[in-house]
Amino acid sequence: MRIVIVRRISQVFFLFLLIWFCVVMTVGEEWWQLRGWPVGLLLDLDPLVAVATLFTTKTVYAGLAWSLTTIIVTLLFGRIFCGWVCPFGTLHQFFGWLGQLGRRLQARVDANRYRRAQVIKYFILICFLGMAIFSFEGKPALQIGLLDPIPFVHRSINLAVLPAAEYLTGKPLSSAQRYYSGAWLIGVLFVATLLANFWVPRFYCRFVCPLGALLGLFARFSLWRIAMTAPRCTSCTLCETACEGACDPGEKIRVSECLMCFNCLDDMCRKKFLTYRIQESDAGEVKLPPDLTRRGVLASLGASVVAVPFLRLEGTLAQNRKAHLVRPPGSLAEDEFLARCIKCGQCMRVCPTNVLMPAGLDAGVEALWTPVLNFRIGTSGCQVNCVACGHVCPTAAIRPLTIEEKRGVGRFADRGPVRIGTAFVDHGRCLPWSMDTPCIVCEENCPTTPKAIYVREEFRPIRGGTLSVAEVDGKTLKIGGTKLPPRAYATGDYFVSPGGSGTARMRILANTSDTITVDRPVSRDAFPTGIAVLLVRLQKPVVDPKLCIGCGICEHECPVSGLRAIRVTAENESRHPENMLKL
Repeated sequence: MRIVIVRRISQVFFLFLLIWFCVVMTVGEEWWQLRGWPVGLLLDLDPLVAVATLFTTKTVYAGLAWSLTTIIVTLLFGRIFCGWVCPFGTLHQFFGWLGQLGRRLQARVDANRYRRAQVIKYFILICFLGMAIFSFEGKPALQIGLLDPIPFVHRSINLAVLPAAEYLTGKPLSSAQRYYSGAWLIGVLFVATLLANFWVPRFYCRFVCPLGALLGLFARFSLWRIAMTAPRCTSCTLCETACEGACDPGEKIRVSECLMCFNCLDDMCRKKFLTYRIQESDAGEVKLPPDLTRRGVLASLGASVVAVPFLRLEGTLAQNRKAHLVRPPGSLAEDEFLARCIKCGQCMRVCPTNVLMPAGLDAGVEALWTPVLNFRIGTSGCQVNCVACGHVCPTAAIRPLTIEEKRGVGRFADRGPVRIGTAFVDHGRCLPWSMDTPCIVCEENCPTTPKAIYVREEFRPIRGGTLSVAEVDGKTLKIGGTKLPPRAYATGDYFVSPGGSGTARMRILANTSDTITVDRPVSRDAFPTGIAVLLVRLQKPVVDPKLCIGCGICEHECPVSGLRAIRVTAENESRHPENMLKL
């Protein structure tokens, strides 16, 4: 079988493997839902994630040790990962192929010639790694997830492509359609990178990809490489019509740019001047881009040194912490969390209630697309017995928890449950507190034991609720003058009291426009003044911060539309002692 065919089979396999992993990130009981699949395999194979997190944390997460395989393969055989494995690269190659259809030979050759701008990806790599190395107040910045192709494609499929497919087909993979705030931007960037291939094939791989730049640095030492068997060829340029890396195979081959697609070797070179061997090319090699100058390297490092304090000047890791930035349970302290999170969207996709969202710019540039809880969206809050997000995080930015640890039971009883925030009642919007309207939804839905939300009972006269009692018949009061809304006071929260006395309240069981039925027989003597006052029992919710875990179920279920009357903020979260609620 031709090697190009083998490569294409490999590319299709890993592309469908990525899509399959994203699909099975759905929690459920179906055969195609989460079943212990290694959903982070491609992320674990990404050496840029391993190197960058090594710089920011001084440790390597165990799963990322697999990335050493990618480095070893690159040192032996060249950039096989880019040409054979990377699913994002496969998509770019396909769209680049579509863009080349119908073009003349010379146009295809011109599209695949090396461009000086291909050096940009090396400067991007240097800048991102510099930010990971240099720190501000002892806290480095990890931003490689913005452009690293593996987190990029995971984020795009997890948060934009699959939800859009579910929406278009009307067949959600979960119990309900999934929504993600800011998904439009993620989707637009994903589509834009693919459409750029109609201009220049493999545009992202050639000009932007920092992982490709890192592997290019290793590839210059590769044992096997594409080589020319003669000092000069016939200069037919056929080898350049389908060169994926624009590495000039017909001249001095640019080793660091070659993606090992083997198009030139297997498809194009009719004279067989090209081969794959250990010896260097007879026509010579260019190990690194000549435009990767010392000045450019120093400028990139300088930009990284300046970028870190610029990111921190907003003070989001100091006194200006964002109260609305509620992180998933098990998240490390914010500075450590940002030093590990690669914005891949795995945790957001696996969340069964769809409350994990990608953060926007309101959380600070550094936190862009990191997971944050939004309790208004989805099907519920953060479920007490769910620990899925920490078990799919590839870098342990979200620490894997057991249900026992999250609930604070068993051997974790002395620590108590994991708290991700605290709920606060907005008295200006709460129905019982501000509008004299009965409501105990938040208290009813509070999942903690004992409940973190309790109520203070109070009886208040209803506006315009002074009534004239014309007649009394057992449990029925005949009302004169005022017309009542039928059945409006039969909810169990309304009472009637003689003259407004609080000691003789009678619960209203039913009412018509001119009668009230109470819960016990009453005589006409009970209303000596002939006046009855309607009372409403208000159960005003109060949050006990010692018991609240910040799960947000109360906020999700609050019947007040728009800005909820009870809202969860990050105060009192377990992960950050300095963010404790001061009482």
